[in-house]
Amino acid sequence: MATPGIFVLSTQGLPAGLIRLAAAAGVQLDAMAFIRTEPLALGDWPGGATIAVFTSQHAVEALSAAGPDWTVFCLEGATRKLAEERFGPAIVAGTASSAAELAEVIIGACAKDSDIDEGGGKQVVFFCGDRRREELPALLRQAGFRVEERIVYRTLLTPHRLEREYAGIAFFSPSAVESFFSVNTINPRTALFAIGRTTAAAVQARTGKEAILSSRPDREVLIHEMITYFKV
Repeated sequence: MATPGIFVLSTQGLPAGLIRLAAAAGVQLDAMAFIRTEPLALGDWPGGATIAVFTSQHAVEALSAAGPDWTVFCLEGATRKLAEERFGPAIVAGTASSAAELAEVIIGACAKDSDIDEGGGKQVVFFCGDRRREELPALLRQAGFRVEERIVYRTLLTPHRLEREYAGIAFFSPSAVESFFSVNTINPRTALFAIGRTTAAAVQARTGKEAILSSRPDREVLIHEMITYFKV
């Protein structure tokens, strides 16, 4: 059983069931959203066969459906789950745990299967937010792809100044890391958790500490692993 009085923080809102699960393990889990997103107007759909790429569930949420001839590549975890719910599992041709790995998956898939890269045009449509990171489009362009970026949501920072010290803090995006540290500092003993490698890199850049990486880029997996970390 965890030591009484352990407080941990999620920088994203959570289902009530996860908070109750933490409490049953002796961990007080506070959830505060350090960012919020706003969908933007989509404009015209890409026409014809399209390689559509998503590295955020917020980008998937901004679309009500996929085009009839789309092939989708996306990150694992919540992004893949939502893409399969919105577009159907058959449309998802490849996934990866990070944006850099996803670029390699796309490059490899197009090299092996000419049906994915119809016409050999090496063109992808990257649905993203206004704070998207550079890794994926940069790697694709280096490999000769033309990348059309469609910004479909805006990320707004919503920082909260902490009123207590936490034993552990879970981060779900580089933007949440930026928002958190814009008004807060941490005790060097605080355990930091990250949902993926890019988020972990942002944590390390801000703190010099290596974050504990989730075994899968999934919110519930990360929170379960954080709860387990504090159970003794």
